[in-house]
Amino acid sequence: MFLRLFSATIILLLISCSKKDEVAYSPTSNKNPYELYKEGLEAFDKNNFFYANKKFSEAELNFKKVDLAAKAAIMSSFSLYGINFYIEAEENLRRFLKTYPSDKNVLYANYLLAIIYYEQIDDETKDIQPLIKADNQIDIFLTKYSETDYASDLKFKKDLIQNQLAAKEMYIAKYYITIQKWVPAINRLKNIVKKYEKTIFIEEALHRLVEIHYHIGLKDEAKKYANILGYNYNSSAWYEQSYKIFNKNYDIRKIKSKKTKKELKEKNFLKKIIKMIK
Repeated sequence: MFLRLFSATIILLLISCSKKDEVAYSPTSNKNPYELYKEGLEAFDKNNFFYANKKFSEAELNFKKVDLAAKAAIMSSFSLYGINFYIEAEENLRRFLKTYPSDKNVLYANYLLAIIYYEQIDDETKDIQPLIKADNQIDIFLTKYSETDYASDLKFKKDLIQNQLAAKEMYIAKYYITIQKWVPAINRLKNIVKKYEKTIFIEEALHRLVEIHYHIGLKDEAKKYANILGYNYNSSAWYEQSYKIFNKNYDIRKIKSKKTKKELKEKNFLKKIIKMIK
């Protein structure tokens, strides 16, 4: 009796397993990739980026032509970027570059990577990694695509990044000054002089070097930086501050400067790219 029950149980298990296998491995009908892409595009145009990403991803898997699959893949990345899913967008772009290295849209993928890093930059008090990543990615783009319109945009952004990196060094230097850690403060200021001489922080960095060296008794070293500041920026307010260190009776002029605002108009490259890819 026991053997019969055992045999019946085994047979039932085998039947149920075979049914599960049939369900698990039953072929599904392929979806029309053109319809999926069209749905993704319609959602994208309505700023429904989450749904658009879903449809573009499905379209990529169903397209038989590699160039069309690549097109769907990069539109999926733009959709993820559209909802600020920066990590997912970056991963998607990295996969795109690895899977479709010869695709015509590789240029745009590299550009979007730089933009993603750039848009994650915070002020000088925050993490420096997004700054470094953005700077490195822009360098990669400028090396490969220096003659494109997008290079001009990224060159402008690189200048802003350099200022942010210099601001970070200045922020740390000032912290060391407040706790009278002169050596690390000097090192940070020297970094600005060596690496970021084209930024707006160069004059202040030179003045702070004058200030610190004079304070700790290294007057010759202080004069050296004062001379550099005077030779290059002798009409600046920072030079006047340094001059007063050596000439206590000097009265710093109070000049009312009119602040002019320059409206920097950037071309909407992302819209231009999407229009070309569509």
